[in-house]
Amino acid sequence: MAQTEGPGPDPRHGPTDNTPDPAPVTPEPVVEREPGVTPEQAALDRHTSLGHTKAAATWTGLVIGALVLVLLLVFILQNLDQVTLNLFLWEFSLPLGVSLLLAAIAGALIMALAGGVRIVQIRRVAKRSRSAAH
Repeated sequence: MAQTEGPGPDPRHGPTDNTPDPAPVTPEPVVEREPGVTPEQAALDRHTSLGHTKAAATWTGLVIGALVLVLLLVFILQNLDQVTLNLFLWEFSLPLGVSLLLAAIAGALIMALAGGVRIVQIRRVAKRSRSAAH
């Protein structure tokens, strides 16, 4: 009986020789670069970029804080008119800008106090639930 030529060996019977299959070839990812940037420079940039770090966030916060302080100083220097403040039995005179700054600081302290009390409450509840679970 003569063997007819077909599309190839029957896949149900396995390969006819003992050579391993070649590894699949994966194409290189296409990287879009700016014109004039060499592939070596693009690879270096890709490997040296740090992204968002704590140091970068701290630096940004410090710069923003310094700008706010400059604006605050300008505000105080432009509002040097004396105003008389009455607090219970005390009466004192301060520049308007300074008195508004002190009022803002007092409001921030009250807010921080309320937030601190809430944090203590949450920690107590968490501590109770952990001890009850054990």
